[in-house]
Amino acid sequence: MNSIEPFEYDNAAGRIAFGRGTAADLGELVCDAGGERALVVCGEHVGANRDLMDPIENGLGEQYAGTFDGTTPDKSAAGAFDGVAAMDEHDADALVAVGGGSSIDLARAMRAIEAGERDADELREHAAETGGLPIPDGDLTGLVAVPTTLAGADLSAGGSVTFDGEDGDIVAGFSDPALMPDALVYDPELFETTPEGVLFGSAMNGFDKGLELPYARHASPLTDATALRGLGLMADALPELPAPEAMDAAVAGVVLVQYGQGNRGPGLLSAIHAFGHGLREEGVQQGIAHAVMAPPVLELLFSDVDGRRDALADALDVSAEGSDATAAAVVERVAEVRDSMDLPTKLRDLDAVERDALPGVAEYIYDDATLDNGPEGFEPTVEEIEGTLEDAW
Repeated sequence: MNSIEPFEYDNAAGRIAFGRGTAADLGELVCDAGGERALVVCGEHVGANRDLMDPIENGLGEQYAGTFDGTTPDKSAAGAFDGVAAMDEHDADALVAVGGGSSIDLARAMRAIEAGERDADELREHAAETGGLPIPDGDLTGLVAVPTTLAGADLSAGGSVTFDGEDGDIVAGFSDPALMPDALVYDPELFETTPEGVLFGSAMNGFDKGLELPYARHASPLTDATALRGLGLMADALPELPAPEAMDAAVAGVVLVQYGQGNRGPGLLSAIHAFGHGLREEGVQQGIAHAVMAPPVLELLFSDVDGRRDALADALDVSAEGSDATAAAVVERVAEVRDSMDLPTKLRDLDAVERDALPGVAEYIYDDATLDNGPEGFEPTVEEIEGTLEDAW
């Protein structure tokens, strides 16, 4: 039996409500977060989807103050300031973020901006100097998150917004446990209102968290338990979507795979996410980047280290004789899950990526902080990273 190393884990996740019909409790959750009038924060398409918005507004009841549908995938800081202005316009003292990671990120930023005393120019200057968004001390506006994609970007205290700068965009990152949503509502009925293309396009981002947390440098038996259970649920459920039972399992799975990441300690995202971040700089949506890159990145990982291949194989319900065969079976199973959703398999199929950009992408990945969260002994060179990108081409 292997020894268990000492570990610490300090979870920052708020209250989690899972199940069909849980959107009906939104008004109560807003009140528990200290609010009386909640502004719904979402994107334009989400705001126009009455099959989604009717349960949200009905669940809020008297606590519904209005809707700000100005979030965008680029997470513009100007949008966050517009959202704060909408809070004043609607006399809102709480936020309900609905949709994917962009809307939830923007709502987190709105909390920081609303509680601070700096205007847009001052925050742009701060971002240019530090690369971050300052988080004020003291109480923040209550936030309830209502995810409707499978990206797994909701149980997090971090994110970013983008300022317009004279020499290009200025990205302001932020990470603070105070920004974790006070409550999160995972209602499978709401996920069923998301177009399948959007839902499948986000799914590998969430699924890959279940792959990465077990081999992350700071993993523990506690983070393993939720990540591996969630990985198994998603592996079985994603090929069967949009069947209702599969949707229930996929949504429960995405809660579990990201739960360990909602901590106050070191990060647990690793190599696949580093590759996703590098491709994001070329304009590739994260779920699509993960779909293409997960199998070749796992091959790179397994060529250098064990990578918890046996634990991943057990979670994915595959078996093989020998270490190399087990690694190959894991990679094959991950590809099968991806292919069941008809997602891209090669970088050459993505309009946003040019082959001559791959060396620069490799440099970005090499410098990405999440790469350092990989297992001990996994230290790929820029040339190896570029080779993996070429393998995916």
